[in-house]
Amino acid sequence: MSTLTPPVTAGSRAWLHAAVARLEQEATRSADTHLLRLDFPGFPGIAFYFKDESSHPTGSLKHRLARSLYLYALCNGRLCAGQTVVDASSGSTAISEAWFARLLGLPFIAVMPACTAPQKIHAVQELGGQCDLVDDPTQVHARAAQHALEGACHLDQFGLAERATDWRGNNNIAESILGQLRRESQPVPSWIVCGAGTGGTSATIGRYLRYRRLDTRLCIAEPTGSGFVHGWRTRDRTAIASQPTLIEGIGRPRVEPGFLFDVVDDVIEVDDAAAVAAALQLDDLLGTRYGGSSGVNFIGCLKLAIAMRAKGESGSIVSLLCDRGKRYRETLFDPDWRVAHRLDIAPWQSALQATLAEGKPLDTHG
Repeated sequence: MSTLTPPVTAGSRAWLHAAVARLEQEATRSADTHLLRLDFPGFPGIAFYFKDESSHPTGSLKHRLARSLYLYALCNGRLCAGQTVVDASSGSTAISEAWFARLLGLPFIAVMPACTAPQKIHAVQELGGQCDLVDDPTQVHARAAQHALEGACHLDQFGLAERATDWRGNNNIAESILGQLRRESQPVPSWIVCGAGTGGTSATIGRYLRYRRLDTRLCIAEPTGSGFVHGWRTRDRTAIASQPTLIEGIGRPRVEPGFLFDVVDDVIEVDDAAAVAAALQLDDLLGTRYGGSSGVNFIGCLKLAIAMRAKGESGSIVSLLCDRGKRYRETLFDPDWRVAHRLDIAPWQSALQATLAEGKPLDTHG
């Protein structure tokens, strides 16, 4: 199959117009996601807010990104009627991209690590997508590029996320958060916390905070030893992870092209066991189970709050609930799976209870 972009014709332009219109209609139909507030006895004067991105039609934060990537491909002339779409993803982005491919009537291939949670693989397939499973997770980019050489449109979330989203506004996630906070007692948060999957969310939030001339700081919460952690601290874009993680979607092994170091004010490392314990704690608090990346964010919020409390500061902290926990019921939330992967969450569960009740540091050593 030719890799050249077909010339624009009256018929292809009509399809382009119809495709963009469908995406705009979907965005108009989709209500904004809820911003939930939690208050804890251990942190008087500090309000915690969580934006529930799992309530999107495709169940995760990546719904926004997928829509933006399709619009970017369409408006740059890279995606044509009937063309196969491909991307490399550990699951949530692939699910959202498969959903939009079905909306536009396009074939979709998700290049995924073979170790991806089974529920995510099934979700892509149920939406009509094909899963190309790769044993070596470091090779997903190369496999997606190979599909592109064969004629597919590579959405390239890792290479294009930070430029596909309109960071100045247009209802991006940062604008949405600040709009929902406008009637709160502390409408300008002290911190916003997120992970660094593709780098797109942190780039959007960090840029928007500067564009709005706000004092809010941006913290990246990441699995211990991720590529972004090492890269941010040394400003080395060739940095690689020092250890793997069981938390999907974040904790990248390398510094992705979309990572912008200079819009990030702090980085917090979170152990996998702490992340799972925190995700289960969120279930107790909110009545809904969220994935491991949401647990990472929660731990990041608590560590920032502990530091604020020690300094006698008040304010608010905002973070994201990234995706639905049911996607991980056969992995992170399966006790037998955790035992097999030596993930002991009990000490972290006890530490979390003490932190929420008394504001104590997150200490698993008693």
